[in-house]
Amino acid sequence: PRWIVVGAGTGGTSATIGRYMRYQRHHGDGCQLCVADPDGSVFSAYHQSGDTALTGAGSRIEGIGRPRVEASFIRTVIDRMIDVADVDSIAAMQALSGVLGRKVGPSTGTNFVAMLALAHEMLARGERGAILSLLCDSGERYLPTYYEAAWVQQRFGDCTAAQQRMAKAMKAQA
Repeated sequence: PRWIVVGAGTGGTSATIGRYMRYQRHHGDGCQLCVADPDGSVFSAYHQSGDTALTGAGSRIEGIGRPRVEASFIRTVIDRMIDVADVDSIAAMQALSGVLGRKVGPSTGTNFVAMLALAHEMLARGERGAILSLLCDSGERYLPTYYEAAWVQQRFGDCTAAQQRMAKAMKAQA
């Protein structure tokens, strides 16, 4: 693939994939690693600064994003970080679930936002290539939370604009 996209929980997945890509010399073949980072996480700021003392609020997207830098997150094997707003993660989770015909969780939505951003950039440059990610979480356990409109409204606010952006982004990639 041209890009592999993962979220950062502890950073172990991105570190393992990034080190493997370099060990197998896939990185030099045009394959790059992107980490999608939700609101409140410190990983993107750490990737830019290298400051291990950074702290943040932590993410409201379950399973990814941390309030502090984890030792397993190796910033030097990551080619790109994409910051993702919480409402975009939720809108992407819902849109992707509709496309796949199965529920996915919010961290998968976060990854999907980054995938669409990369695809848009590649198309704008006239590039071709595959973008790979993982379905990191099943959505069934989120039915009473992230799939419940009142719960989302109370915790994240109105997601209508994010849903419209997601529909437009998906249509542009089709």
